[in-house]
Amino acid sequence: MTNITPTTPPPEGNIDTQVIGHVLLIGINRPAKRNGWTPPMFRQLAEAYTRLDDDPQLRVGVLHAFGDHFTAGLDLPAVSAYMQRGEKAIPERLVEPHDYGLPGYRRRTKPMVVAVKGICFTVGIELMLGADIVVAADNCRFSQMEVQRGIMATGGATLRMAERAGTGNALLHLLTADEFGSAEAYRLNFVQKVVPAGQELDEALAIAQRIASQAPRAVVATRLNVLKAIEQGQAAAVADFIPVQKQLANSEDAAEGVRAFVERRPAQFSGR
Repeated sequence: MTNITPTTPPPEGNIDTQVIGHVLLIGINRPAKRNGWTPPMFRQLAEAYTRLDDDPQLRVGVLHAFGDHFTAGLDLPAVSAYMQRGEKAIPERLVEPHDYGLPGYRRRTKPMVVAVKGICFTVGIELMLGADIVVAADNCRFSQMEVQRGIMATGGATLRMAERAGTGNALLHLLTADEFGSAEAYRLNFVQKVVPAGQELDEALAIAQRIASQAPRAVVATRLNVLKAIEQGQAAAVADFIPVQKQLANSEDAAEGVRAFVERRPAQFSGR
């Protein structure tokens, strides 16, 4: 079992990071408040996502949480002033963790795997939907409850829920603010795997390490092509096939892939 000891967080919480091989573990660290999100936590999360994209030694991120719960959502008293002013707690030019192309922010290029457990409300759902692969503990409780607080989900739920599950299923949960479990999240394609509680981080890390063992540039190109197809349509994605493949095929990693195939051994990719 992956055992990670967090730092002692300040009252407003923090984001802990740890490197395991080529994987950056990003830990939500405010367990005394069920990991309720404050402005400093959002800024530190964006800094961690930016570190992942900028460090050539890092290939995959894993977002997880300390304590019994992923997050109870926004700490509304702490963030309400930002919402009233129409401001983001994340400085511009960083990687925006929700990854829906907000002007002024960078978009993530490297893969992100998420391990969720216990309570996963509002921003927790939006962060996992903004990632790439989600492993859920079987004890998860999900709710997109913004309408219950007189606000709208603006972290990507209105985009990704319908994309993954269809309009009716999305509106069922967005408009009722109901609570649903891991089995329903799996049915709706919000999560990719459900495992017994306590195993979610191990499984997420195993997936991340498997991804990290592949050719990094090919991984990034593949991920971006999938997103281009979703956001811009099939023709835009297809237009990238030949030029992107040409660049990849002339890389050192492609040559190593051929050598490894001929020599019948695992490839050792450098990212070049």
